[in-house]
Amino acid sequence: MPSFAERIPIKISVNGEPQAAEVEARVSLLDFLRERLRLTGTKKGCDRGECGACTVHLDGRRVNACMVLAVSADGRAVTTIEGLAQDGRLHPVQQAFIDHDAMQCGFCTPGQIMSAVGCIAEGHTRSDAEIAEWMSGNLCRCSCYPQIRAAVRAAAKEA
Repeated sequence: MPSFAERIPIKISVNGEPQAAEVEARVSLLDFLRERLRLTGTKKGCDRGECGACTVHLDGRRVNACMVLAVSADGRAVTTIEGLAQDGRLHPVQQAFIDHDAMQCGFCTPGQIMSAVGCIAEGHTRSDAEIAEWMSGNLCRCSCYPQIRAAVRAAAKEA
């Protein structure tokens, strides 16, 4: 068993780009993304898996990056907020958040968007109550929940 300070080689795909690095066993995926790869769109909120600000997709499933060790992402694919837009065009969920003014301070927005993309892909958008339930792991201190639900509804109709 490696010690926490031992550096372990990993290879992961981040936003479609292969990445190879050596990381300490204790480094979270969140810290790897922000500090090593400088992908600062993924936010560090509570660092305990409670707020959802650090939501990313790991092999297509939404996860709190603060709760995943970088070494456990070895050989896997990670998508961050920076990887959603394609060919200079915003992802439909990103556009819906703008169109429905689903942000105020913006700190939670990347995690909200990543969770919304997952929520839509999982098919949990049949009602506002269902959207609220399946997005409940993402907290917004500014209370933009009605606008966030409207943005998710609109993006789900497009999908």
